[in-house]
Parts: sequence; structure tokens; C-alpha cells
Amino acid sequence: MSGARGLGTFISPAVLVREVAMDWELAACHALRREVFCGEQGIFPLTDRDAIDDVATVLAAVSTVAGMDDDIVGTVRLHEQRPRVWVGSRLAVGRAHRHGGGIGTTLIRLAVCLAHARGARRFMAHVQSRNAAFFHALNWQTIAEEELHGHPHHLMEADLACYPAAGARALHVLRTAA
Repeated sequence: MSGARGLGTFISPAVLVREVAMDWELAACHALRREVFCGEQGIFPLTDRDAIDDVATVLAAVSTVAGMDDDIVGTVRLHEQRPRVWVGSRLAVGRAHRHGGGIGTTLIRLAVCLAHARGARRFMAHVQSRNAAFFHALNWQTIAEEELHGHPHHLMEADLACYPAAGARALHVLRTAA
């Protein structure tokens, strides 16, 4: 949303991370992923969608204004790859919401806690190498380094002891106004 009279872009400090519940949320998550992985990073030419989308649980970071849903500003998906082994993928946060907002951290936290509550004994993700330090700070360890989609990645695993099994379906992001 653009501000009037040179006030700049309004970025709501209120964000709720939750499971996608409505069609518009899922469509907006896919659009954000396309913007990040196809447009900004050029990892995929036209779409990043794949068969995992048919079975994944999708989480959305929803900005709110006056308590009403406004926009999807982040997303991640998770799925059970094999019994008790869960995988997170396609973590994307809109450009204007990436720094200092805690959205990526909260998406990761809810994804791992939900998988843990659903019986995960392991939770893994392929993380772009440039983001590995961010995940290390969140109690993840690198298992291997490899190339995926033509880009360097770390296969990483979360320390589930740091992510308690949570029955919560949503987490608030605490952000300060800039």
C-alpha cells in the first residue's frame, strides 16, 4: 500500500503466522513464492510449484490492519517425506518484510513445532547456502552441502529439542515500527 504525500510505504507491524485456511491465502502464498524464486532469484523459470504442493501444509505470514487480514508477507510449506521425517521448503518473505521483522524466524518456528506435534522425529530442509548462518542461529545443523536447482544449498536439520511440539495453530510476530 503506498503512502500519500510522500509518507512512504505502510508496513503493518501486526503479522500473524498461521496455517493457510482460505483459497485467497494459498493463491497469495504461491504468488509470493513465484515472485521470490522465479522473479528475484531466477531459480525457476516460470513457477516453483511441484508435486509436494499437493500434499504440503502451507503456512502464511499475514499482515493485518485494524485486526483485519491485509496481505500475505511470508510463507513456508512442510510435509511428511516418510514416517516421522518432515521437510520444510519454499520459505519466502516479501522483500519489504525481510529485515528485523522476525517473520522468517516465526515461519520456521511454527513449521517445526507443528511437525513435531504431528510426530516428527526429524525435520530437515534444503537451505540456500547464503542463508545457512541464519538457520545455524536457530539451532539447525548442516548435514551436507550440495547443489540444488543449480544453486549451492545446505541440507540442514533442526534440533527438535529447541522446537517443542506445539498444538498452537498460529504465532504472532512482534515487530517494532521503523
